[in-house]
Amino acid sequence: MKGSSLETTPKRFFIALVPPPEIQAIANRIKHQFAGEYASQAAQKSPPHITLQSPFEWMLPDLSNLESPLAKFAMQQAPFAVELHGFAAFPPKVIYIDVVKTAALINLQSSLMADLEATLGIVDIPSKQRTFTPHMTVAFRDLTEPNFNAAWQVFQRRSLQLQFLASSLSLLLHDGHQWHIHKTLPFSEKVYSP
Repeated sequence: MKGSSLETTPKRFFIALVPPPEIQAIANRIKHQFAGEYASQAAQKSPPHITLQSPFEWMLPDLSNLESPLAKFAMQQAPFAVELHGFAAFPPKVIYIDVVKTAALINLQSSLMADLEATLGIVDIPSKQRTFTPHMTVAFRDLTEPNFNAAWQVFQRRSLQLQFLASSLSLLLHDGHQWHIHKTLPFSEKVYSP
């Protein structure tokens, strides 16, 4: 009986671009700095990522009906460069690594949202009503306003320039405590050219 209750409870997922390990390592060092110096640990509950589709619920027994259309969508995408440039914030709680808003990234996010809505009925109304701001969160939720102000004095002037090739989507699953990469869905081999 224990297994059947798990199967009837929807699980939380989201879809993101996850950078390669060397960029994850840099972002994780920054997250650890926030945990140690500014008492903000919430960002450590997921791998560094750029959210493309906000969290939604899906039943595990029906997982192939989610993964198959996502894999098909990913295979229609071409790899493209993602640039990380400095830091930005959503005051008074969130500090993030700023992601340069390129046509390729905007097109991927809007196409993904449209595809999810059309093929799977997944819709996040708040995301549809606001402008997409790609970012890689390093501190949020448990960052107090005084610690936000102290950290922002440091990070708003801190330079950071990184680049990676986005070549897959990641489907992340929440295990009740933190987010894990459940599946990586590769893009086509053809490189994006605007």
